[in-house]
Amino acid sequence: MTPRSLITTTDLAGPEVIGLLDAAVRLREQRGATSAEPSSDAPLAGRTVALIFEKPSTRTRVSFEVGVIELGGHPLVLSSSDLQLGRGETVADTGAVLGRFVHAIVIRTFAQARLEELALHGRIPVINALTDEEHPCQALADLLTIRDEFGSFDGRVLTYVGDGNNVAHSLLLAGAAVGLGVRVAHPSGYAPDAAIVARARELAATSGSEVTVTTDVDAAAAGADVLYTDVWASMGQEAESAERAAVFAPYALDDHLVDLAADDAIVLHCLPAHRGEEIAASVIDGPRSRVFDQAENRLHAQKAVLAMLVAGRTPDAIAPWPLP
Repeated sequence: MTPRSLITTTDLAGPEVIGLLDAAVRLREQRGATSAEPSSDAPLAGRTVALIFEKPSTRTRVSFEVGVIELGGHPLVLSSSDLQLGRGETVADTGAVLGRFVHAIVIRTFAQARLEELALHGRIPVINALTDEEHPCQALADLLTIRDEFGSFDGRVLTYVGDGNNVAHSLLLAGAAVGLGVRVAHPSGYAPDAAIVARARELAATSGSEVTVTTDVDAAAAGADVLYTDVWASMGQEAESAERAAVFAPYALDDHLVDLAADDAIVLHCLPAHRGEEIAASVIDGPRSRVFDQAENRLHAQKAVLAMLVAGRTPDAIAPWPLP
């Protein structure tokens, strides 16, 4: 029997997401209360987690590596050049071997199918640290940041402006699961995947929220509680940067959009950011920005995910644990 993994955002039901956010808050509070080394009661004590990065990373690598250590485990950081994957070994064979050495795999890669194959053949938990299709751990950190600000998701609306990419996909699915309204404003030809939008609308119908996908950026921003954007050219799309810059220019997150949003609206960006392109410097560095709180919350949310999937703890039993 293959252990549970986090391949797609919908691998977590809405109540589980809320439980993980609660656990992340407790982990954050525990981290602030002590600098002691993890005890033998820590969730990942005696466990090794392989962290595979087939794409470059700052926040994802550092937050997962620190998170595994703080949970008492041992992180094993690997790039493609460290593995025979870089020389043509199959994903299936890599998974089968790693599954006998480590207790879980966190991977930042390209296609979702690579994660599915690793989980199938490794028979250990596999956690999606970003693929071309989704970015579920980012969405969890985003939800944590939003709930920190507003207390709940009831009646709140997040507006994402820009490319209908992996971040937009996970925001649609995660937001709809917990009752957060999600609007995506995109240029023509850059809409989020239709199947993901359809699934998000199914989840929204159950949670009581609403999903909107539009090319009208001003209408999407009007009254929103959260404004969110991402780079216009993701990893692997660098050759399209100039073309995308022209297409996406009307979708920049600037002071005009902030003025359209709710009076207490906040601004998020998953980073890295290009000031003066997808987001104005006055916005990301201004009083509405919660971007660096959002980045920090990657650590806390991911620790909760690791404790649940790798250590098998239910969200309400994740933290705190006895400290030395």
